[in-house]
Amino acid sequence: MQDWVLPLAAGQLMVLLFVVLGLVALVIVAVVASFFKLWLRAVLSDAHVGFVNLIAMQLRKVSPGVIVDARIRAAKAGLIISTDDLEAHYLARGDVLRVTMALIAASKANIDLSFEKAAAIDLAGRDVLDAVRTCVNPKVIDCPDPAKGRPTVDAVAKDGVQVKAKARVTVRTNIDRLVGGATEDTIIARVGEGIVTTIGSAGSYAAVLENPDRISKTVLDKGLDAGTAFEILSIDIADVDVGDNVRAKLDADRADADKRIAQAKAETRRALAVAQEQEMSAQVVENRSKVVLAEAEIPKAIAQAFREGNLGLMDYYGIRNVQADTRMRDNIAGDDARNK
Repeated sequence: MQDWVLPLAAGQLMVLLFVVLGLVALVIVAVVASFFKLWLRAVLSDAHVGFVNLIAMQLRKVSPGVIVDARIRAAKAGLIISTDDLEAHYLARGDVLRVTMALIAASKANIDLSFEKAAAIDLAGRDVLDAVRTCVNPKVIDCPDPAKGRPTVDAVAKDGVQVKAKARVTVRTNIDRLVGGATEDTIIARVGEGIVTTIGSAGSYAAVLENPDRISKTVLDKGLDAGTAFEILSIDIADVDVGDNVRAKLDADRADADKRIAQAKAETRRALAVAQEQEMSAQVVENRSKVVLAEAEIPKAIAQAFREGNLGLMDYYGIRNVQADTRMRDNIAGDDARNK
């Protein structure tokens, strides 16, 4: 029985071995089939990438298709970019294909741009391909930016008249200052500031309208592109218009304010005069009451004089006659005043 059991066990081991080898062969065939197309494309394009590198890229979570496409584009443009550099930039969350296209465009335009610099620009958040294109084909920036809401830059000349201007700035990317350089917003702000300064230093709005190129020349001479990622090629005044007469409006507002102040002061003086009049009226009433009180003392004084013998009867009647004569004269004087 043991004589036929041993051959049976050996046969099973052989079958198991063939099964394992078959599975390994299937895995190898599957891997080769999945990467064969990429490998063949790289070989036919003179941008060779080995099978081992392709498998290692997949294990490192790097897209082999992106790396092979970048290598092929660079090789066809006559550029040599190592696979390690492309993988490192991919792992750094960079746009490998866009960087490669930027290097190809820079090479065709004879622009000095290395892979390290292009990768740094891309990782800094700048569009490196657009930057290279702007070096070849300068772009035009509107000042002010219509998207920000204000259509013109407004300033006031020395004669008090407002002038509204709109400029178009032609810029070219400065690759060397692209990393760390200021953006388009800085260019727009500086040009706007220069326009305001130039208009404000003009003697009159007519001088600005007669020579609008004075604005562009003055602003261009200020070197506004210092510290930015661009080089200003020209500043053209697209439109100049007259706005409000700011000085006249300010003078009118000042005159109106002075009028209100004068009216307030006059009202204060009137109120003070009314108060003084009321005080004087009160004093007159008070004095009249004192007179009445004094007159009330006269009969008492006469009676006292009679008792003490200081006043005779004839003297008293003389006083009465004088009083009657005084009243008559007062009445006559009052009638004459009313008749007049």
